[in-house]
Amino acid sequence: MMALLFAAAALWALAWVFGVPMRVRLVVLGVVWLAIVAAHLLLPAEIPFRANTGGDARPWLVLAILALAIWGYRALLARLRRRAQAKAPAPPDTTPKPLFSDTELNRYARHMMLREVGGPGQRALKQAKVLVIGAGGLGSPALLYLAAAGVGTIGVIDDDTVDGTNLQRQIIHTDARIGMPKVFSAQAQMQALNPFVTVQPYHRRLTEAEAEQLFAQYDLILDGTDNFDTRYLTNRIAVQCGKPLIAAAITQWEGQIALYDPARGGPCFECLFPERPAPGLVPSCAEAGVIAPLPGVLGSMMAVEALKTLTNAGAPLRGALVIYDGLYGESRRMTTHARADCPVCHGKGATA
Repeated sequence: MMALLFAAAALWALAWVFGVPMRVRLVVLGVVWLAIVAAHLLLPAEIPFRANTGGDARPWLVLAILALAIWGYRALLARLRRRAQAKAPAPPDTTPKPLFSDTELNRYARHMMLREVGGPGQRALKQAKVLVIGAGGLGSPALLYLAAAGVGTIGVIDDDTVDGTNLQRQIIHTDARIGMPKVFSAQAQMQALNPFVTVQPYHRRLTEAEAEQLFAQYDLILDGTDNFDTRYLTNRIAVQCGKPLIAAAITQWEGQIALYDPARGGPCFECLFPERPAPGLVPSCAEAGVIAPLPGVLGSMMAVEALKTLTNAGAPLRGALVIYDGLYGESRRMTTHARADCPVCHGKGATA
């Protein structure tokens, strides 16, 4: 019997070497097994063939049972493996995805034509994070143009709600959104304009407690507020965090704008304005009025300066203050310097 088993094993190996299919090999072994069992059941006991093949059919039947058990066990394992693979989540797609969709490439085509921006500049805009403080007159055009330009993440912080008196100049809001928090109104308008940007609204006033943590999440800060407490706080924390700050202010027919960046060689806001004006000297828009397009002019200039800063294009207003007079159509550019005795930046920009 053992000789016959060795012969069957040798036959199996030879068939494997010559590439005989598994099913054919199994059929051949099955036919041999049936012939042996039939011989044991049908032939007389004294036939030499029976003696040479074990003398009894029972060992062959046991061998068949063992083979069937092994086959059944392997089939069960294969079935369980297939079921586990079917339930397992698909492996993550590791194929690198393009930064811009075809729609975005078409949207920003006019930017990419500019020598100073191009593809690398647009990539920098998409990967940039800009925080705008105030969603009012200055914040409205700045936010819209930042979104339109494709700045990837734009934060906006403001604790106010939309009022009817805002709509004369705050073009990001609508009559239907009167009473809505300005940050959510701005978010709706920005994402309607460009769904490919992320807008982070913060419906609250900027406070000392959270300013540093908030500024740390952004690359650039834009200040469009209308009160000196927030302006001085913003400047102090921006200097502390090493973040460039673009700030503008408006009243009646005039406005001003500058980039405050001591970490890169410019003065800070307090270098230029070490003391807040006396009460009543600089009235607010609610007290003195403002021509409707003026915040649009200065807010758009803030957006231009932001894009220049983020893409390293041209000459940003670092160390310069631009004053715009809408009533007479005049602009003046003044060179500014850091003060060595500034309590905020300590004249860092003077030696950078």
